[in-house]
Amino acid sequence: MLTVQQLLAAPEEDYMDSAQLEFFRDLLSTQAAEVRESLANARLQLASYENEPDELDKASIEEERRMSLRFLDRQTKLLPKIDQSVKRIDSGDFGYCKVTGEEIGIKRLLLRPTATLCAEEKQRQEMKERNYRDH
Repeated sequence: MLTVQQLLAAPEEDYMDSAQLEFFRDLLSTQAAEVRESLANARLQLASYENEPDELDKASIEEERRMSLRFLDRQTKLLPKIDQSVKRIDSGDFGYCKVTGEEIGIKRLLLRPTATLCAEEKQRQEMKERNYRDH
């Protein structure tokens, strides 16, 4: 199994070879397990909140509950992205921009292994969104 250092030092012609794909499959698998565990913990925490008669405590608990729900929502949305990334590994599409077909890049994939767009395409889409929002 490759290390992060070996992955970063690999020559460009090794991009998304079997060793690199196996590295990312393992990374995604670990990430999915961590997300599932954190979801279970967050659900337990939500279930453990009690009704507090003190208004200040009640407000504090409500804020914590709101933050927990936001966290749950984000984590719940992440699991399907992880599953889709594993499917892209299986199909040979992992690591390539779904719009341009260009390499996404090892550094970007290490930061966000569920990325489907190269940095340039992501920037283009964000610019379009900003322009659309501003008008």
